[in-house]
Amino acid sequence: MSSTAISEQGPRRAGADSPSGREAGPPARRHRTRPSSVLLSAGLLLFAAIMVAPLVWLISTSLTDPGQALQTPPNWLPKGTTTENFTAVGDLIPIGQMALNSLVVGVITTGGSLVVSVLAAYGFSRFEFRGRSTSFLMMLSAMMVPAQLLIIPVFIFMRTLGLVDTLVALWLPGLIHVFSIFFLRQYFNSIPRDLDEAATLDGAGHLWILFRMLVPLSGPAISALAILVFEASWNNYFAPLIFISTPENMTLPLGLVTLQDAQAGAAPATVFAAITMIVLPVLLVFLVFQRQFVASIATAGVRG
Repeated sequence: MSSTAISEQGPRRAGADSPSGREAGPPARRHRTRPSSVLLSAGLLLFAAIMVAPLVWLISTSLTDPGQALQTPPNWLPKGTTTENFTAVGDLIPIGQMALNSLVVGVITTGGSLVVSVLAAYGFSRFEFRGRSTSFLMMLSAMMVPAQLLIIPVFIFMRTLGLVDTLVALWLPGLIHVFSIFFLRQYFNSIPRDLDEAATLDGAGHLWILFRMLVPLSGPAISALAILVFEASWNNYFAPLIFISTPENMTLPLGLVTLQDAQAGAAPATVFAAITMIVLPVLLVFLVFQRQFVASIATAGVRG
């Protein structure tokens, strides 16, 4: 056998002896980390640390001894944890009743406004009627009016109905949420109408199409709106200040101001504990629905 034949068979035998039984290919390329990616990751981590730092300081101070609450530099980790600050909040104000009031108002406002917004958005998105565009623009113009300018006629209306100093005066005006109607209308417009026509041919009505087809497809958008509406209702201070006067009907933001009053004599660590009790439920809601929130922002095109 000639040397030429041996040289030709060499690579074939080497390939045949490989575990896969195939000819060896070129070596795999390794992914190299670019300097720009490293700088971007470092910048995002720094920005995240800056955003989380106040929350860490808040929780740490709420667990610190009252005499060491406002030290300079601040204690990022409490040296000796204590729960006396949280128990002191309950001794100064009815924090449990206030939390229940905030929860009731937040749940009713969120659920009711989503139902109203879904129905109104479906009407603006799927129905053809005279003056639809004009009505939609007039509704959007309400977003440009500050709530402080509308509080007087709303107060007169609630006083006429005898709802002042009740929780109804807090959640009833919140059932109409213009931004939710606008956002869901744009999201419904991004869903093809061919699905509606196919469902109509099968005998489905408008309510079936809305609640059995469009609402499940709009889950990320509805979840994002639930977070925004619940947060706005939970942190609302202006409306309870106007409508509520008795401590039994106060919500947490108004109760926090009462706690800071000179009559309560609350220590700074106690105030920080109360703020922690107000912030953590909203943070928990966001952590539960964060995936839907990000998905709605990524997929909800403002079209139409």
